[in-house]
Amino acid sequence: MSATTSTKGRVLLAYSGGLDTSCILAWLIEQGYEVMCYMANVGQEEDFDAAVIKAKGCGATKVFVEDLQREFVEELIYPAVQANTIYEGVYLLGTSLARPVIARRQMEIAARENCQYVSHGCTGKGNDQVRFELAYYALKPDIKVIAPWRVPEFYERFQGRKDLLAFAEEKNIPVVQTAAKPWSTDENLFHISYEAGILEDPDVTPPKDMWKLTVDPEDAPNTPERITIEFTQGKPTKVINTTYGNKEVTGGLEIFLYLNQLARQNGIGRLDIVENRFIGIKSRGCYETPGGTILRVAHMDLEGLTLDRQVRNLRDQFVTPQYSNILYNGMYFSPECEFLLSSIAASQKTVNGEVRLKLYKGNVVVEGRSSKTNNLYDMEESSMDVQGGFSPLDSEGFIKIQSIRLKKWGANQKLV
Repeated sequence: MSATTSTKGRVLLAYSGGLDTSCILAWLIEQGYEVMCYMANVGQEEDFDAAVIKAKGCGATKVFVEDLQREFVEELIYPAVQANTIYEGVYLLGTSLARPVIARRQMEIAARENCQYVSHGCTGKGNDQVRFELAYYALKPDIKVIAPWRVPEFYERFQGRKDLLAFAEEKNIPVVQTAAKPWSTDENLFHISYEAGILEDPDVTPPKDMWKLTVDPEDAPNTPERITIEFTQGKPTKVINTTYGNKEVTGGLEIFLYLNQLARQNGIGRLDIVENRFIGIKSRGCYETPGGTILRVAHMDLEGLTLDRQVRNLRDQFVTPQYSNILYNGMYFSPECEFLLSSIAASQKTVNGEVRLKLYKGNVVVEGRSSKTNNLYDMEESSMDVQGGFSPLDSEGFIKIQSIRLKKWGANQKLV
């Protein structure tokens, strides 16, 4: 397939190599655009060479493949670990975490290649259309966005997979014939998500062969694996595997890849939830977040030893929920996010130390923690066996002061 003469301008399409974005590529060319394709390597298992060949065969004038794994880990994943980021108390935000680095590089290439438009294959009901487009507009306010699944001429023409397959045949777009799986996935270094298809019924149990990254916890090794994670200012800086010869791993990306490996083989990180999308629709999603699950448990535990109570309370009440919502809702490139990121960094200055963990059949068990520089725990002060410099008489005055308002309230309520 050859590109037609451009009459409408140049588009940079976020391309996955799958059926949808390949058809979008051909459709944009049919509409009179010159189309370039962009693929972000954020750790998904993908044959990028084959995808490049396919995109060029479909008419793309250029194809860009960008390795963003290291910046994804160091700029997005680790600050999320520092903030104990979580959405609705359960979801570790794997999909939304990757979107800022993907969108930023797309805008950089679009500016460099003089593209007037960018495009994506996000559906009109999901969160990702919001995340990508808010990032686009923040990074390049004059950019024009083509979202085919919100364009009537596109979604009325292609109402299902059958229509897309017929168009692919018409345009000589190669379609790899594989056993269809009744769900859709999105994968990156942090996690993989599963949704749609049979998962749209929230009472359907995911089949055992759906899970891709982690072994079934029931099939995980019967022998626990023990590791020690060293943190510096809330970020992991070393992992030691004490089960296998005290193997040491350092380096931001390298640590995360290793924790992913350990978690996957021990069945750690599975989640099945119903969540609230930003646009107001409830959605059932299944997730695997292996290395991220280990880091969350270890980091939260170390904070108990090293982080001041009031700093932790302020961070937990305001920073963590707000930053989680910012990520989920696609507001990463915003003044409020810039403010919160500085707050996260400030809160983590004392989170230095080591956490010893046991990995066993889907569980991450803390077995000990220590800090040579920022240990706020005093064994004697906390002991039930020695005074440790704390006078019990001080507690009597403390209780009396705390009870003043409760006495007044209780007297008026006549509770007994």
